[in-house]
Amino acid sequence: QVQLVESGGEVVQAGGSLRLSCAASGRTFSNYRMGWFRQAPEKAREFVAFISNRGDGTWYADSVKGRFTISRDNAKNTMYLQMNSLKPEDTAVYYCATYSSGAAYKRESYLNWGQGTQVTVSS
Repeated sequence: QVQLVESGGEVVQAGGSLRLSCAASGRTFSNYRMGWFRQAPEKAREFVAFISNRGDGTWYADSVKGRFTISRDNAKNTMYLQMNSLKPEDTAVYYCATYSSGAAYKRESYLNWGQGTQVTVSS
């Protein structure tokens, strides 16, 4: 098992930027492909971004492509999500997770989840 802790969420104005972090412990972080998901009130959890275990492959949801950047520092056991040009519709709880198998955009393809961090974008 790997434990994940997200941080960095806060209230920001539209057009602003935030960087989320996901700190991992318990197992060798570099063995895991990872993903970010988000869940807005009364909506299903949705895929945001995916990164390979070495960080040389990334994939984004269309809704965030060109605005968000996923990255990782395996030496620090941490993954990041740089979010620029934030919009009110980006408001959600953001979760990081370890990929297991299946389609990377599906929630059920991930095994370990953090507790989430709240991002609120005001208009």
